[in-house]
Amino acid sequence: MAGDGDEVIILTPPWLGYRRMVHLTGAMPVGVPVDTNTFDIDLDAIAAAITERTRAIIINSPHNPTGKIFSATTLEGLAAILTDGSRRYGKPIYLISDETFSRIVFDHQPCPSPTQFYPFSFLVYGYSKTFMAPGQRIGYIALPSTMPNPQEIRRVISILQQSSFGWCYPSVLMQYALGDLEQLHLNIEHLQKKRDWMVKALRDIGYNLRTPDGTFFLLVGSPWQDDCAFAELLASDGVFVLPGTPQEIPGYFRISLTASEEMISLALPKFQAAIASIGTAQSS
Repeated sequence: MAGDGDEVIILTPPWLGYRRMVHLTGAMPVGVPVDTNTFDIDLDAIAAAITERTRAIIINSPHNPTGKIFSATTLEGLAAILTDGSRRYGKPIYLISDETFSRIVFDHQPCPSPTQFYPFSFLVYGYSKTFMAPGQRIGYIALPSTMPNPQEIRRVISILQQSSFGWCYPSVLMQYALGDLEQLHLNIEHLQKKRDWMVKALRDIGYNLRTPDGTFFLLVGSPWQDDCAFAELLASDGVFVLPGTPQEIPGYFRISLTASEEMISLALPKFQAAIASIGTAQSS
């Protein structure tokens, strides 16, 4: 799909692993920022980023780390841009849809798959986030019925599964397990309760954040310009967050909602103490 000299578009801020994965193929990741006000895809910026070297774009919805769900209208616009770029340069631009968080959606919102709107699409899904067990590497790649030459693509994927480090060729046992895995569900109501609690509490304290549509993360504006320093301040009091700078969104930090209610209750006063000490801490 992509190799030396090719380009792969990724939305920024991205999931931390995308750039490394693209570099492993020999291709160059091209970051395109989401809209800073809405966290939506900037379609004009995507169109401007497409060149004769563009071979793929990676999309994840709900988006990590912003929690934004991309609407059908946005995805239709993206499909039109990719179709135009494919025709202009005479080769398909593939869309890789990372749908790891597609079942962690709040307020009963629709979460359309980008693969519904564009034929040259791969759907990538993993169960680990739904099971609240990140890193388990249990999942699959699916091709839409509209994908041209699907048998050849399946053949290549099968070869990669047998030869690439970190992959696992699906045994019969694993394939039979998929049916049972599909029956397991995350308690979205409980997770949404924690989301609503944290969003309100942090806003009341004085933090700036948007309510995420999905994922189990909150992206919060840092009271300090140096988000890494603010994350260190929280860590010194036993509260651990991921600063935005390594996620390519400086000035923010990310909170995981996987913590227990007891842990949240213990953490909230420490968030309040951190923002209250902003003057003395920054001047010291």
